[in-house]
Amino acid sequence: MKDYYYFLGIKSNASDEDIKKAYRKLSLKYHPDKNPNDDFFSDRFREIQEAYEMLSEPERRRIYDENLAHLQRSYRPTLPPSIRTFSANKIRVKKGEEVIINWHTNNADVVKILPFGLEKGYGERVFKITEFKEGEFQLLLHATNTLLNKTVVQGITITETFDNEREQFRSDLEEIFKPQKPTRINPGGQSRGMRVILAILFFVIAILILVKTFSGN
Repeated sequence: MKDYYYFLGIKSNASDEDIKKAYRKLSLKYHPDKNPNDDFFSDRFREIQEAYEMLSEPERRRIYDENLAHLQRSYRPTLPPSIRTFSANKIRVKKGEEVIINWHTNNADVVKILPFGLEKGYGERVFKITEFKEGEFQLLLHATNTLLNKTVVQGITITETFDNEREQFRSDLEEIFKPQKPTRINPGGQSRGMRVILAILFFVIAILILVKTFSGN
């Protein structure tokens, strides 16, 4: 049974006005005219319309709420969610190249793959990457057990490749010298390349100091 409240991003006790606002906002965001020939947007738009038609009519919503509550009490898994598999057939691709991902979750009644949206508990999806962010495309699988209010997340990073070797070299250099998130070990957030250079510099200075020290003796 579909969770129409989840489709609209609202709570089960949402008011009629909340339902209308959510529907209008998502309809504009996922309207197929903005993304022609994209099955994801057309499917998502269809789900939003289906959810609104069900929840905007009081009697239909009342019956739906009763059925949903009964189903959740009867069939929701009581074990923590887990991700059995989440993989891509390739992790280095060119822009516009086809990618296939597969996933299989356990004990999850809500499954979402970002940036695509809601999915079944297991399946396969074929898509093409048209835009990379800093040479990478991130996929995140969220598997949630709403009864236990627990979610597990697993990610896949797909890296952009180039036909031209010079562009590939440039991309690799950018990756090496890309600033990192500050951590306890790396509070300054220096890139991997910069940390290597600093380590070599400190090593050379230490050698020079030792040589000068022993020479003086």
